[in-house]
Amino acid sequence: MSVINTDIEPLTFVFRDDGLVPNNPMPFLVYKGAVDVSKNPEATIERLFSANGWGAMWRNGVYDYPHYHATVHEVLGVATGSARVQFGGERGRALEIAAGDVAILPAGTGHQCLSTSDDFCVVGAYPPGPPMDLQRLTPENHAKALKTIPLVAIPPSDPVMGKDGPLLRLWKR
Repeated sequence: MSVINTDIEPLTFVFRDDGLVPNNPMPFLVYKGAVDVSKNPEATIERLFSANGWGAMWRNGVYDYPHYHATVHEVLGVATGSARVQFGGERGRALEIAAGDVAILPAGTGHQCLSTSDDFCVVGAYPPGPPMDLQRLTPENHAKALKTIPLVAIPPSDPVMGKDGPLLRLWKR
C-alpha cells in the first residue's frame, strides 16, 4: 500500500504582493490528505520528501509571527495534529491544515501560525539550493526579496508526487 494518495490534485492559491509580504506569482499548493500518517508519521513524511529530492528537513511547528523565505521554496508536511495557518499575509487566507496534509510554499509566500492542537507537528523541507532564510515583514526585507525571489529555481520534483507531480506543471515563470 502506498503512503501517498496519488489521485489527488493540490488546491492552488495565488496571493498578491501586499507591500510587506512579497508572495509569488506561482501558486501556493495544498494537498489535503495526501500522506497516510497512521504509522510513524514524521518518518513517513521525511522518507517521502527525501525520495523526491527535498532535504534540509526539520520537525517542529510553524512560527506564530508572519514571515517568509526569499531565497528558497518550502514544503510543510503535517505529521500529527492540526493548525490554523495564515498564508499569504494579512490579505491572504487562513487555512486549517491537519495530519496528512502537505503545503508547498513558493519563495516569498507569507505564513504565520494562528492556532494549533496540542499534538501539532510538521515536517519542513527544502529543494536543493540555498539554505533557508527567514524574513520578517519590513520594507527593507521586502525590497531585497523582490530581487531574490525571481532567481529561485523551480525544483526538479514535486515533494509529494515526484518528477511527474503537479508542481512541475503548475509552477511556471
